[in-house]
Amino acid sequence: MSYRPNITNVTKASSNDKEGLYEFIIKLADGTECRAFYNRFPEWKMTNISRLLKTPCPVCRKDFICKCMEAFTADFEGQMLGNEWIDKAIAE
Repeated sequence: MSYRPNITNVTKASSNDKEGLYEFIIKLADGTECRAFYNRFPEWKMTNISRLLKTPCPVCRKDFICKCMEAFTADFEGQMLGNEWIDKAIAE
């Protein structure tokens, strides 16, 4: 069984509107939280994602820093753009 991240909520943590840089906290259905960095120009693109160390990694089960979430960048970007999570987070 492979891991499938499912976004349930996104909040804007910080932003630099002039440069088009944004930081979002992404909450997943399994309780995992991630921090994602986006660049708005020329279009929305994820530049980095990392798991917040509140719960063990759902992929490798490590309780410390790992890079497992980077393997799911395409899944995260698809949900963030397809479900309009970015627009919802910025509007708040």
